[in-house]
Amino acid sequence: MTDAVASDRNPLLAEWSAPFGLPPFADIETWHYEPAFDTALAQARQAVDAIAANPDAPSFANTIEAMELSGSELTRVASVFFNLSGSHTSDELQRIEREMAPRLARHSSETLLNQALFARVAALWEKRGELGLDEEQARVLERYHRMFTRAGAGLDDAGRARMAEISQRLAVLGTQFSQNVLADEAGYQLLLESEADLAGLPPFLRQAAAEAASERGHPGKHVITLSRSLIEPFLQFSTRRDLREIAFNAWSARGEAEGDTDNRAVIAEILTLRDERAKLLGFDSFAAYKLDDTMAGTPQAVRELLETVWSPAAAQARKEAEALQRLATENGDNIALAPWDWRFYAEKLRSRDHALDEAELKPYFQLENMIQAAFHTAGRLFGLSFREVEGVALYHPDVRAFEVLDADGAHVGLFLGDYFNRSTKRSGAWMSAFRRQEKLAGNIRPIIVNVMNFAKAPKGEPALLTFDDARTLFHEFGHALHGLLSDVTYPMISGTSVSRDFVELPSQLYEHWLSEPEILTRFALHVETGEPMPAELMERVLAARNFNQGFATVEYLASALFDLDVHTREAGGAIDVAALERETLTRIGMPGEITMRHRPTHFAHVFSGDGYSAGYYSYMWSEVMDADAFTAFEETGDIFNAELARRLREAIYSAGGRQDPKEAYVAFRGALPDAGPLLKKRGFA
Repeated sequence: MTDAVASDRNPLLAEWSAPFGLPPFADIETWHYEPAFDTALAQARQAVDAIAANPDAPSFANTIEAMELSGSELTRVASVFFNLSGSHTSDELQRIEREMAPRLARHSSETLLNQALFARVAALWEKRGELGLDEEQARVLERYHRMFTRAGAGLDDAGRARMAEISQRLAVLGTQFSQNVLADEAGYQLLLESEADLAGLPPFLRQAAAEAASERGHPGKHVITLSRSLIEPFLQFSTRRDLREIAFNAWSARGEAEGDTDNRAVIAEILTLRDERAKLLGFDSFAAYKLDDTMAGTPQAVRELLETVWSPAAAQARKEAEALQRLATENGDNIALAPWDWRFYAEKLRSRDHALDEAELKPYFQLENMIQAAFHTAGRLFGLSFREVEGVALYHPDVRAFEVLDADGAHVGLFLGDYFNRSTKRSGAWMSAFRRQEKLAGNIRPIIVNVMNFAKAPKGEPALLTFDDARTLFHEFGHALHGLLSDVTYPMISGTSVSRDFVELPSQLYEHWLSEPEILTRFALHVETGEPMPAELMERVLAARNFNQGFATVEYLASALFDLDVHTREAGGAIDVAALERETLTRIGMPGEITMRHRPTHFAHVFSGDGYSAGYYSYMWSEVMDADAFTAFEETGDIFNAELARRLREAIYSAGGRQDPKEAYVAFRGALPDAGPLLKKRGFA
């Protein structure tokens, strides 16, 4: 079949004529993906080979810009496929994902290890000072040269061959890891059949569990799944300690049960291959390799930050554990506090000490209002407005589309919101793109998606969020703005294509506005009365911001330190993942009442791909900056200060990877931050 015929019959390859350049979701069938990948890979390979074989002397235009323009079909097909494989998957999509992972890795290796192509890039790098490049072009050339060298282009024949094998195998293993976790999450349900099973559950949770049961073929009953929007409130409110233990252990053991979804051997092989790859490139460890291209720079710099925060956090967590144990004893519960008890007694303690409970708060956090709060904040800071678009075909009925307009009415991009959990969606929350902003191939406007896992309300009723849910919505919308406001020429540095320990700054900084009285007064409206949250309740909410902060920090830091430990360890011998976990937890003195936020076998950030591997610390690294950055607004007395917001947009949200992250932060703030504001924010100073 010729490319022309294939494009004619395959909507993924045909010109996308849907409004805003959306993918033709209504026309795409699962069987379209494989032939689309076949055609797109062939086209991309042909384009790359032509660049490498160009007889003309290398120039920025015929090498770097040509690379940036190559593979556009492959990018389009992959963006649709991988967005849907995460947010609305199926057995067939997962099969295709398993088959495509090594093929895509092979294509990447064949490109980045191509000696003729690397020679052209290296020649440009050697004479970069003579090319008359502007700031953005110089940055793009630097990123290309670094990308090729870090892929192994400078190795000998045997080294390059081995790097290609490792990349392909890691792609297979990362896919297997994520699919195993999804299978465990989708396959588990705690069926609550009697009123006794529902003891302690507030109405909002009963409704959500009833909706989950109906979706899973148990109408009239209640089901708790492993979605955070169900499992966490169940652990908060259920008075059935036996059921809390069952649910918690299922949640904690994802990817760990013996059988087809066991991730322990997968992790062992991933760690071995990552270490080999780093050694081939001359690094002492995989962490040293990964961190060489970050703000942190070295494993030691990361460890110093994490351990600076660990000591006060662990001390606070132990005090919190003592308080929860006392409360349990006072209540006549003859127990030793366990991980499945923490959230239950913490909720009681919060209710007692701060006169707060989730059932009182949740009616004030309607999903629709929180969406509008996030939009309003973007309007105040950056002059953006959002217009919901009806009647466009999207990939699931729950997904919503909003056109984003600038202050002058110009089209900025399209934002998609996919808010509710379902069994075809992996857990967690994330931002992704169906199309990224660039100017090289024309004025390409972005199509950005936020994917959440909030509990769906019964039909006809508004969805309610916890305060943490609302914070997650703001966090991911901060990422979305990073993609939407991107204003660069080259795809290589568009939007969130920045250092891993810088990428969380725009998202974590955006969370701060949710907690501001100005936003809460306007958007935290009671679902039944429409009345704003009373000032007295708001004061209690804000006063309790650091409640349970020891617990939250410890469970995060334990995961971050484990990630660092396993990627700096001395390699050799068989890898026992459980033993590695115990080693980290023993070394840091992990409180026994708390578990890691992400235990190894479901630590998707680290093992489903290279994204946050040796980089889970990034959230805290960025938090040092976000605490300092919001302080800048507070110091002016105006959390929407126009001049600061302008600098924030220009230096951070719109700049993509145009400059070094440290330079970008200094351009906004005037200086680099220290950890002081972070410790104060978390209540440790």
